[in-house]
Amino acid sequence: MTLEASAAPDMTFTGIHSASDISAALALSVERGGLVLDEKDLARDFFDLKTGLAGEVLQKFTNYRTKLAVIVSNPANYGARFSELAYEHRTHPTVRFFSAEQPARQWLAQLPSGRC
Repeated sequence: MTLEASAAPDMTFTGIHSASDISAALALSVERGGLVLDEKDLARDFFDLKTGLAGEVLQKFTNYRTKLAVIVSNPANYGARFSELAYEHRTHPTVRFFSAEQPARQWLAQLPSGRC
């Protein structure tokens, strides 16, 4: 898991396993100036685009203008449609997909937070 335990001690964030976890992810991202999630931190439904979970996550992070880096080693493992989504988001200003942690963290470090 790529999540850091440096958040507030009473806040335990273990990833996005359902739509109810999105608010906690947003709050953590705003607090830290961005969030890195590994594919292990995401529910299986995230990768099944028919469920709408990925769309909801991406839309919320875009609307709140806070950065999200998603690490997926091989998007094709989750099907052609998900692979297309990851490809389309390779240069997105708010939500990007990466194949490794280091480039994801570098991207977050070089961009200012979207905090208003």
